[in-house]
Amino acid sequence: MKNVLLLSAVLAFASCKKEATETVQDTTESYTEGHAAEVKTPEALGKQIFEGKGNCTSCHQLDQKVIGPSIQEIAKIYKDKKGDMVTFLRGKGEPIVDPSQFSVMQTNFPVTQAMSDEELQAIEAYMYSQLK
Repeated sequence: MKNVLLLSAVLAFASCKKEATETVQDTTESYTEGHAAEVKTPEALGKQIFEGKGNCTSCHQLDQKVIGPSIQEIAKIYKDKKGDMVTFLRGKGEPIVDPSQFSVMQTNFPVTQAMSDEELQAIEAYMYSQLK
């Protein structure tokens, strides 16, 4: 049983640490005269980052725990406890959702620490938008 847990932790570490090579695309689109420029919502930008360069989906799914807690569980706990998700993603906050998985999440802090405030706030907005 310990070997299975160790193997799971190693696999989780390897999959969560994988660096994404995608870049965030321009968040505005140009239109011909007479059409307003369309700007992505923070939720849409957050989803794009979460599924793309953030590589968050390798550990977090919408409504089920895989390696890390589900998006809905994270959002509910942060909302209920009035936590600061952005501070945590910067690596400056204590884990409040699943402290036992904190060491796995720490491997991703270099990715989230390289993100702008706008990107981190967009991820937070996306996660909160998934609450039921």
